[in-house]
Amino acid sequence: MTSLTIELLEIPKIQNLNITDDTLSVDLSDGRTISVPLAWYPRLLNASETERNDWQTIGEGEGIHWEELDEDISTKNLILGQPSGESQKSFQKWLNNRIKTA
Repeated sequence: MTSLTIELLEIPKIQNLNITDDTLSVDLSDGRTISVPLAWYPRLLNASETERNDWQTIGEGEGIHWEELDEDISTKNLILGQPSGESQKSFQKWLNNRIKTA
């Protein structure tokens, strides 16, 4: 059995991002734009447009943070194509709290 290990020597920095109703697109400092389904990040999928657009970079551009949504996404995970690792139970608890406060 063989395994493939991908090692990122230098992680490109996030320059900008755009969120539509179904896609998260991130522009990186190395010229790439990475687009992933918004469904990979249920908190973003269930957020308002205002909440989605209230983001900031973290770790000198190595990740994105949404304070109000308590969501963080790393550039590395975007590059590797890894969706949110949040459990369904945790997400459901978060969603239920949003419904109660709305």
